Amino acid sequence: MHTFSQLDDAIQKSNAAAYVCYAPPNSPDMRYLTGFSGSDPLVCIKRPDEAPLLIVPQMEYDRACAETKCEVMTRGEAGFFHILEQRKDPRKALAEMIATQVKGNLLVSSTFPLGLARDLEEHVAVHIDSGTLSTIRERKTKQEIDAIESVQRCTEKAFYRAVETIQTATARGTEFYLGEEPLTSEYLRRQIECDLLTQGCRAEETIVSCGKETGMPHCLGSGPLLLNEPILMDIFPHDTTTGYYADMSRTVCRGTPSREIKDLYALVQEAQQLGTAMLRPGITGQEIHNAVVSFFEDAGHPTGEEGFTHSLGHGVGLAIHEGPSLSPSGGLLAPGNVVTIEPGLYYRDIGGVRLEDLAVVTEERCRLLTNCKEELCI
Repeated sequence: MHTFSQLDDAIQKSNAAAYVCYAPPNSPDMRYLTGFSGSDPLVCIKRPDEAPLLIVPQMEYDRACAETKCEVMTRGEAGFFHILEQRKDPRKALAEMIATQVKGNLLVSSTFPLGLARDLEEHVAVHIDSGTLSTIRERKTKQEIDAIESVQRCTEKAFYRAVETIQTATARGTEFYLGEEPLTSEYLRRQIECDLLTQGCRAEETIVSCGKETGMPHCLGSGPLLLNEPILMDIFPHDTTTGYYADMSRTVCRGTPSREIKDLYALVQEAQQLGTAMLRPGITGQEIHNAVVSFFEDAGHPTGEEGFTHSLGHGVGLAIHEGPSLSPSGGLLAPGNVVTIEPGLYYRDIGGVRLEDLAVVTEERCRLLTNCKEELCI
């Protein structure tokens, strides 16, 4: 269980009695508060200096007691069904149940359901938190870093197996074949995602784009993979047990890439090395991002509709995109931050290149969590 002293302070400063989270257990905040997994929304109440209280359906009670360090209560014990008999409206009954349990004003996140908040305001004052829990989640413990690094190892294995598939395919003209069937983006995406499932990880919307598709940063990719063309793979699974994510991108080519792609690759690789060298506590994500923007501009690749069209990186944890960011608005970095470093250059008529590593900010510099070679020609 994590420590929540910052959240306790935020509760007290807002003159609230408790912080209330209502969300599915697989949402980042609820997972962080409780360590519980599932899909149906649950109620978690965090009072200052107390363990969180998790309110669950009767069918989840034994599992919740076994899997969390929270105090656990069923909805029946919390009075929900008795209130429902009077209220008839499940949402209003839920609001009254929460208010009865807390016995005071509430602090909730900005993503708290509006309808439920309105019903709660019939009983208590509801204050919106400025993002305390998200801020706490930005600084990872050793256990969290280990969990992320474990997923990263699985990601790398799936990537290397995908590369082997491309390498062993038969080239017929400009297309690759596995037996009599074309090797497509869809096939390789399924292979990567199935591979990750066998390792206890789940990936969705894995990017396997090829040729000019790579000029669109988040194009999933479709159709045959091509000889002499860039193939961009962006893989970002989460561990089905811990919930933690990893994130990695590589651009490869079987055959002879164009001179333009080779040049883009060299620049992106140098930009990634620059960003990694700058990553340390006390520097802002804005400074690192802007340094990479300047590097690309000096090399003749100004930002805009093409070129470097996104931020340099983002936090990774129980969400694939969370704080802190390496972006125009990125704030101070601190030990325990886990971020991506993912420069890219994209052109509609040429294609694109992205290289993405994961790194953790340490007490002095940073440490790469990615252990996967960067090699354009495979």
